[in-house]
Amino acid sequence: MLTKKLPRLHSFKALVSRRSSQRARQQYDVVVVGGGHAGTEAAAAAARVGAETLLVTQKIQTIGALSCNPSLGGVGKGQLVKEVDALDGLCGRAGDWAGIHFSILNRRKGPAVWGPRAQLDRSRYREFIQSELLSTPRLTVLEGSVEELLVEEPDPEEPGHHRVTGIRLANSSQKISASSLVLTTGTFLSGSLFVGQTSSPGGRIGDAPSSAGLSHTLRERLGLRVGRLRTGTPPRIVKESVDLSLAEVHLPDSNPAPFSFLNTRTRCKPEEQLPCHLTYTTPGVERVVKESFHLNCHIQQDTKGPRYCPSIESRVLRFPGRQHQVWLEPEGLTADLLYPQGLSMTMPPELQLRLIREIPALHRAEIHTPGYGVQYDFVCPTQLSPALQVKSTQGLFLAGQINGTTGYEEAAAQGLWAGVNAGRQALSMPPVALSRTESYIGVLIDDLVSRGVTEPYRMFTSRAEFRTSLRPDNADLRLTLKGFEEVGCVSSRRYQEAVRVRDSLHKAMAALQALALSPSNWRKTLPDIRMSEAKGATLNGMEVLRYSDMSFEKLASCYPEILSPYMEFAQRLKIEAVYRPHCDLQKKEIERIQREENMSLPQDMDYFSLPASLSLEVREILDRVRPSTLGAASRLQGITPAAIVHLLNYVRQTSQKDKRAKRKQPHQKEQSEEEGSVRKASVTR
Repeated sequence: MLTKKLPRLHSFKALVSRRSSQRARQQYDVVVVGGGHAGTEAAAAAARVGAETLLVTQKIQTIGALSCNPSLGGVGKGQLVKEVDALDGLCGRAGDWAGIHFSILNRRKGPAVWGPRAQLDRSRYREFIQSELLSTPRLTVLEGSVEELLVEEPDPEEPGHHRVTGIRLANSSQKISASSLVLTTGTFLSGSLFVGQTSSPGGRIGDAPSSAGLSHTLRERLGLRVGRLRTGTPPRIVKESVDLSLAEVHLPDSNPAPFSFLNTRTRCKPEEQLPCHLTYTTPGVERVVKESFHLNCHIQQDTKGPRYCPSIESRVLRFPGRQHQVWLEPEGLTADLLYPQGLSMTMPPELQLRLIREIPALHRAEIHTPGYGVQYDFVCPTQLSPALQVKSTQGLFLAGQINGTTGYEEAAAQGLWAGVNAGRQALSMPPVALSRTESYIGVLIDDLVSRGVTEPYRMFTSRAEFRTSLRPDNADLRLTLKGFEEVGCVSSRRYQEAVRVRDSLHKAMAALQALALSPSNWRKTLPDIRMSEAKGATLNGMEVLRYSDMSFEKLASCYPEILSPYMEFAQRLKIEAVYRPHCDLQKKEIERIQREENMSLPQDMDYFSLPASLSLEVREILDRVRPSTLGAASRLQGITPAAIVHLLNYVRQTSQKDKRAKRKQPHQKEQSEEEGSVRKASVTR
């Protein structure tokens, strides 16, 4: 069942009006700046930890707005949504409430790399997020713009770190004190919008950029390294003007899977879901791009854009002559607009219309809002600690696109963790961190703070070394218990549910393992399953469940008295059975690498003498950087988990050889001295 219901719309509007008219106090534990995905998760997480929190946003009505594609999840991104939900975040439940097209991407591969994804109704998602925030205890929402960060300078005689003490609002002398501050400015930090040859200040169409005072404080007063990135969005197309009969229909999953571990179904019923459509670019699209290149100042600049979600101009210039996918995705159940994913563009509006009409399904399309580009400032994330706090400034936390990432899911994950640590610091509790061995959030943060970014960072399953353990289905078992017992950001209700699930799964797996029969008896019980012909061995239920054509439902139908109590976990038990051997091996590898992470690497090591099985690229990276420890080597861009295992083995073998050589040296010395005495005696005689 759905665990959260929105208030009636008129009650919701009254709630917004009442909360927006509240006056902020002068003192808070935590202040969060920005109401996007990072800011909403940060504010809610800080409040859940127990901190009195203030969220400052330019417009309360745009809290939770889906600035670009109205979708959530995907390969790698879906794992982040599941983990944010496991830590009691908002976006998973909001996705279940607002989803109108649910699908599992990558289903042809194993469950570890499945990508839960949903197309969303923009208005429903925004209303859910606002309803949650405006009714969260210990959280106040204030409409306004932040002009300046209040910073306490270090003592000149005792140099040290700066310390954030609060904010000053724009167009006001009002100052608000805080122990911790979370900046989640998204694309609004010195943001500029680009269409054709024109540009204007802004972080999103219709919204002004953040105050120039913020960038000045970060650059000049705090001395942070700040860079510039860019992104873009496609034009919105009037649905009625599109000939969808000329595009491929892609239906949603017939049994939509919720994002949230608290939900057993989605708000949108299976039969109410909407289809998406797929079409392709044509040579005419490439022709328009090339003809309009000189009229597109955004694409001509060398500011880095997203590699994995590039504009159509970037695609055409990088891959000439290639056909590109264009997904036509609905923006809501009753919305009259389509989102053409794959057609992000910044050329003049009249040329945007020419371009889209070169696609057969869009030959009569009308543009409601033209596409545009955005350029914005970001802070180089290597200046942050794993708690997402600026190393040189106590109490200042950064999350989202200000750290060089792209995407709602990456922003939400950072926002939650920054909010947790900001709240804990304000309450005089130590910071907490997530390891890359236990979560995709840990992978994301570790990549940012240890490697930095040269282009907008996007999460993929390939970034996680231990992805067979970090699956979407087990995020609650990995994180919810820790979130309650160690972090303090998970409600007791969610914790109790996670404990129930954990205990039930353990009982179910114990029952399956106790169900041990010979292969011949299994074949009699399950004649339709192709089973091993091994003789003299027994197989338990977990091992039988690993067969590709075997399901828990089939097994339970043969042993209902034993297994029927666990039918709600049928899919999870199947996945656990398949991955258990891999996870056991991976767990040993994780423990081994964790034990050896601080192993020192000799600074004079000849990396080109490493095994030939390692690529020349890996050896060149290690030789150039010369990491001091094995852990530092594992975090280098381009260094694979397999390379780390080879490096670990090589260092150990070399160390053992050196030890054996040292043990021989005293014996050799004694022999040398004895031979010298004999020679001396011989000369004397």
